[in-house]
Amino acid sequence: MYQRLLEHLSMAVLLLDGELRVRWMNPAAEALLAVSFSRVQGSRLDTLLGGDESIDQVLAKARDAFHPYTQREARITPVNGEALTVDYTVTPLSEDELLLEVEPRDRLMQISREEALTTRQETIKVLARGLAHEVKNPLGGIRGAAQLLERDLDKPELREFTHIIVEEVDRLRDLVDSMLGPNRIVKHAPVNIHKVLERVRTLLVAEHPNITIHRDYDPSLPDLSGDEAQMIQAVLNVARNAVQAMSDAETPVPELMLRTRARRQFTLGAERHRLVSEVGVIDNGPGIPEGLKETLFYPMVSGRAEGSGLGLSIAQSILHQHQGLIECDSRPGHTEFRLLIPLVINCTGEAS
Repeated sequence: MYQRLLEHLSMAVLLLDGELRVRWMNPAAEALLAVSFSRVQGSRLDTLLGGDESIDQVLAKARDAFHPYTQREARITPVNGEALTVDYTVTPLSEDELLLEVEPRDRLMQISREEALTTRQETIKVLARGLAHEVKNPLGGIRGAAQLLERDLDKPELREFTHIIVEEVDRLRDLVDSMLGPNRIVKHAPVNIHKVLERVRTLLVAEHPNITIHRDYDPSLPDLSGDEAQMIQAVLNVARNAVQAMSDAETPVPELMLRTRARRQFTLGAERHRLVSEVGVIDNGPGIPEGLKETLFYPMVSGRAEGSGLGLSIAQSILHQHQGLIECDSRPGHTEFRLLIPLVINCTGEAS
């Protein structure tokens, strides 16, 4: 009975002997370490962690002192996976048994950052809406006054000035509307994400024939529920941003990768989804400056002098309307934007 409970825990649990060899692990531990218990039974734990001695020292200390220990935000590197940040607790059960509980923290820390970003963006959106209201009212008055003035002007050369006033007022109004992001209601329908990416790819090839675009699609990915036109706009905004960054930096061999993956049991914000569609837009450009990473998705924030700073903000707003979000990892030579959109699961358990 107790083993069945442990097997269904989301936390990784391992049972070690006095020599720190693996006696048992639950499925969550197998997933965390990317190994199967049948293959590593009897192996020393440090061999599964690439020879990491720091956790061994804590385990040995707990064994010798017969006292539980907890380590927060420790870094471990499974042999078959990437480095992870984890919290772990080791509890001696007997002289020859240690219980090791491991909880991954990377995703939890990412969720915390996402929630903070979402809160800041919502605050900015409220402020922007208030500002838009205060700006658009006088703009309407200026436009109307210019049109009335135009009627009383006899000289065509003077009417040119009123035309300029009207055009500039319209431009400012459009800019304010753009700051607020997409304002039409999302029309939910089945969307093939690969059809969206192919449309984006076609547009990019026409605009930038010198850039090589690679594709790495997961053909098993089901349709998502959303607005196809808005999804095209979101992906295109992100991809154009990447292409522009490579062009501005004069990247010798500019390359862009469009990639899709399915993520299972994935948490977006505070909600856990059984299946999530991940769209990766990856470039080999200069990377994002450190000073811009925290404010990357804010409206009117741009690393380019001539940039509007609205493309990524609008893309993030579209993803939020689809209960998704955009993540970004960047270093010189590799910048990856991940668009994460939940796939609706119907009552039969099938993705739709």
